[in-house]
Amino acid sequence: MNFSELFILAIGLSMDAFAVAVCKGLSMKKITLRKAALVGLYFGFFQAVMPAAGYLLGVNFQKQITSIDHWIAFFLLGAIGVNMILEARKGGGCEECGCAAADADLSFRTMLILALATSIDALAVGITFAFLQVRIVPAISFIGIITFLLSMLGVRIGNAFGSRYKAKAELLGGMILICLGTKILLEHLGLLRL
Repeated sequence: MNFSELFILAIGLSMDAFAVAVCKGLSMKKITLRKAALVGLYFGFFQAVMPAAGYLLGVNFQKQITSIDHWIAFFLLGAIGVNMILEARKGGGCEECGCAAADADLSFRTMLILALATSIDALAVGITFAFLQVRIVPAISFIGIITFLLSMLGVRIGNAFGSRYKAKAELLGGMILICLGTKILLEHLGLLRL
């Protein structure tokens, strides 16, 4: 996986966290750099840790399923992408993502639940990293940094503009993941050469 593919994947994965960060920003009367950074750290950390866990799981099964690894990557990324698109099409506001009930609460428990919920799909991506033999440390570091930055931006946008970008972020993230999964499949089948 080259740098541009990793960048696109990081953007796609971070869209759930971005959407929830927008909701958090919406619920805050006044945001500070500290609050935005705290949200970014939670989401960035878990978006980095979950692919690492998935990678460790995938490495254990890599030898048994090498011949179909590209299909697994295609289906996992596609399923995650379709799920994100379906969530975006529901058109719900921030009450859908669970952060409206939490208000501007940045407690450990609240942020832990939100960070875990938004990073489950990153676990599946980590499994595909093992099959694609991605260098995991640079990959998860990059994903964590991108998610951190976009989450901070999401808090700012949410505070300034409200929840109208949540569905668009999830839709974009879903489309990115589906396209990336399709690209991986087509490359491994020899139908696409870039």
